[in-house]
Amino acid sequence: MLKRILFLTALLISACVTVNIYFPAAAVERAADQIVKETWGGPSDPAKAAPKPQSYNTNAPMRLAALSFISEAHAQEADINVSNPAIRALKDSIKERSNLIKPFMDRGNIGIAQDGLLAIRSADGLNLKERAETKQLVDAENRDRENLYGEIAKANNISKESIPRIKTIFARSWLDQAQSGWWIQDAQGTWRRK
Repeated sequence: MLKRILFLTALLISACVTVNIYFPAAAVERAADQIVKETWGGPSDPAKAAPKPQSYNTNAPMRLAALSFISEAHAQEADINVSNPAIRALKDSIKERSNLIKPFMDRGNIGIAQDGLLAIRSADGLNLKERAETKQLVDAENRDRENLYGEIAKANNISKESIPRIKTIFARSWLDQAQSGWWIQDAQGTWRRK
């Protein structure tokens, strides 16, 4: 009886499949770089093909030595969907607004914060109307960026808990692709010209 229980337990344990849910960071990075280039200017690079999974040698010594029934799941590199209607609308909105924001960035009134969102860093040289305009532009831009990250997660079945990771990856792209002379904020919160 004990042998049967041990045998069944060993069989059940060896038949378990562990599925590793991972965050497709590299694919999100590529998507972020592409979206930032598309919306804020610069040449758009053609999408890079995802690497093909490596072949699996079933005769490998380790495979033969592990006499079990454990199944292995191999994940392919994710291809991030960034072209559904909601994402396209957000990208178009960001792109249209960028030409209105850039003059304020060139003058140093608006900068890119460490989280990749825009911030009003100085009202110097702005009249009352321009101050209101910069606030409206920054608020609308930040709202669209936040919504974009959520839509990318939704379109790619990425959990809501991973949206901050998407935002962090996009922040790097916004900061890295900022034009020379624009104000950016470093990890310590200090503003500097790029």
